[in-house]
Amino acid sequence: MTLEFKMTLAEALVERKGLKDRLERLKARLAVNARVQEGDTPTETPEALLAQVDAAIGDLERLIVAINRTNLAASLPGEEGWSLMDAIARRDMLALRQGILEETVNAAQTTRERWAMTRNEVRSIAVVDVAAVQKEIDALAKERRVLDMRLQAANWTVQLAV
Repeated sequence: MTLEFKMTLAEALVERKGLKDRLERLKARLAVNARVQEGDTPTETPEALLAQVDAAIGDLERLIVAINRTNLAASLPGEEGWSLMDAIARRDMLALRQGILEETVNAAQTTRERWAMTRNEVRSIAVVDVAAVQKEIDALAKERRVLDMRLQAANWTVQLAV
């Protein structure tokens, strides 16, 4: 299969997902056909499957390089000096911080299981302002959603760099 690079970035991202899915299916088929009972023949030859794996990996590599070049070269509309790569990194860091804060809130909140205490147990209290942290989580989620929508819109207008 030869990849067609006259596509938008969004189309390339869909194609990348398809290639990754295809590789997963090929990997599963290889595992099924790598070993058979003595005297039997595999339903598909591992050599043929490996040839398909190599072709898909080559296509995926070329596509990933093109996607990364495009993300680095293309600007995010409305942001002076921001490449798509800058926006992607920012979106990922917003998601990372949001996730960490969500785990912190979950750890700080009292659950029913923690309510049952015996006389000998030490009482624990939250030292995190859950309401303030939750407010920050909401703000991060909104900023991430808005940035993600802008990236999605740009993906449909930016042509894939070759």
